[in-house]
Amino acid sequence: MTSPERTERLVLPGVLTAKQARQTVAGIAAQQRDDGAIPWFRGHHLDPWDHVEAAMALDAAGEHDRAEAAYRWLAAHQRPDGSWYAAYADGDAAAPTDRARETNFCAYPAVGIWHHYLATGDDAFLDRMWPVVTAAVAFVLELQQPGGEIGWKREADGTARTDALLTGSSSVHHALRCALAMAEHREEPQPDWELAVGWLGHAIRRHPERFLDKSRYSMDWYYPVLGGALRGTAAKERVEEGWDRFVVPGFGCRCVVPNPWVTGGESAELALALWAMGESDRALDVLQWMGHLRADDGMYWTGYVFENEAVWPVERTTWTAGALLLAVAALGGDDATVQVFRGDALPTGLDPDCC
Repeated sequence: MTSPERTERLVLPGVLTAKQARQTVAGIAAQQRDDGAIPWFRGHHLDPWDHVEAAMALDAAGEHDRAEAAYRWLAAHQRPDGSWYAAYADGDAAAPTDRARETNFCAYPAVGIWHHYLATGDDAFLDRMWPVVTAAVAFVLELQQPGGEIGWKREADGTARTDALLTGSSSVHHALRCALAMAEHREEPQPDWELAVGWLGHAIRRHPERFLDKSRYSMDWYYPVLGGALRGTAAKERVEEGWDRFVVPGFGCRCVVPNPWVTGGESAELALALWAMGESDRALDVLQWMGHLRADDGMYWTGYVFENEAVWPVERTTWTAGALLLAVAALGGDDATVQVFRGDALPTGLDPDCC
């Protein structure tokens, strides 16, 4: 059950009241299957990344049993090579709909598992999940390229797609730092991971040419900040450079330019990135703008076409609501969420920029 103490940290003026926070948490919980799987919504698919995002939101709300069930689902259905399929129909592990295995999808459970541990202090949980994390990291690092970037995925037939996505690699950077934090906590050094995250961060900061050009997409703009590779002056310069291209005041963050379409997930993630770099006031503005996406059931529409004044697509996903709750939890000072997404105490790996 959502605890009153946790609900207080999900209250943010102009964004969520305590009653609204409880309604949104209940909306996510209502979509969770009995086996712990969290699809986008019932009848749609589950992908591992968005499953973890929703599970972290449940933890931020104090729904620790539900979050743990989500991680047990991952442990139960991890493939022998350490991966998960990219999509499962309605979260049914026996019904994969996309048998590719994407590296950022497979890395992200490390973020959620560390977040759950920080929220609960449950060492037994961490012991059970450590083999899941080590196997997933091994799968991901098999696709790291000589320049540090992470190849996109393995296709269903096992073929490696070695071209790299900046957004995906930035998310992997975050996940590897969380995996290293687990390793340090367990006093099990992982020097190969330290090297890997150092080279990956270097590629993100210094070598944009090593990634596919997806610069029309807002995620490629803010994810190097959200994933922790950019902080300080470099983060501020990047955000300022793209602000007018991607942000529509009063509505939120575009998904892709020049389309007149703002999306809830991107808006909430942008707010989290802004908060992580010390721009809490702007983060609050973005979250307040998201109010027009809130539905009567407490969930959030995926997007809005502002030129046509139309919700599109007509869907309310667990991960959109989850991203908003995580951003609110960060601004509200929830300790686990702060540690994971601000990342001040996360290991940085061996940084080639310093050598």
